[in-house]
Amino acid sequence: MFFKPAYVSHPNYRAGVRELASVATGIAAWGLMTGVAMVKSGMSPLEAVAMTLCVFAGSAQLAAIPLIAAGAPLWVILATAFCVNLRFVVFSAHLRPYVMHLPLRERLVTGYLTADLSYVFFAKRFPHAPNSETPPAELLAQQAYLAGNTGTNWMSWMVASMVGIALANAIPTEWGLGFAGILALLGVMLSLASSPLRIVAMAVSGAAAVMAFALPLKLNIVVAIAVAVALTLLLDRQREETHHG
Repeated sequence: MFFKPAYVSHPNYRAGVRELASVATGIAAWGLMTGVAMVKSGMSPLEAVAMTLCVFAGSAQLAAIPLIAAGAPLWVILATAFCVNLRFVVFSAHLRPYVMHLPLRERLVTGYLTADLSYVFFAKRFPHAPNSETPPAELLAQQAYLAGNTGTNWMSWMVASMVGIALANAIPTEWGLGFAGILALLGVMLSLASSPLRIVAMAVSGAAAVMAFALPLKLNIVVAIAVAVALTLLLDRQREETHHG
């Protein structure tokens, strides 16, 4: 998708590349650390490459790696990855009006390529969803921008992850790549904490994860997500009832 001539030649494609490139270093650091972590956990280089290409979800990969290494049941691994990636359901619902005019194949590729920061940049640049009266030129501009920024994000992640996989045994753990990954996740999280409700969700999930830390198989992550989602849905419903009341 991101090499389609109609997109590459559009000025918005270059804008998407330029904006995502501003955070590409952080994405690369995260990808490098994830590549190293997969091999260090006992996965073969081939398995690590396959997981990187097929999953392409850093937080889910990092959550699943210790579970795989510990021999956790498959359902626990899948449930953890599912919960960690629940935010993409929200992303998909928001992006749906922007891409429904595209062929199914292109929508599937867009869904695979779209990540946290590419979604954030796109949503900020195009806050209003298109409708039946949106001119084709505007639709093309939106898709060109999305192709540019998702392509840059994907390339940054993949190149760094492959380097991490290839050099995993040569990169000492003393470099603190795990901490670099935590910082990258924090950067994404804080950039999304743009409303009081989101700040509440962030604080509640963090507190729940710490309180449930003793649970086996990293199940504190699942607990944290479930508690935060339940509380924010309740607060959002109460806010709507107060507003309509």
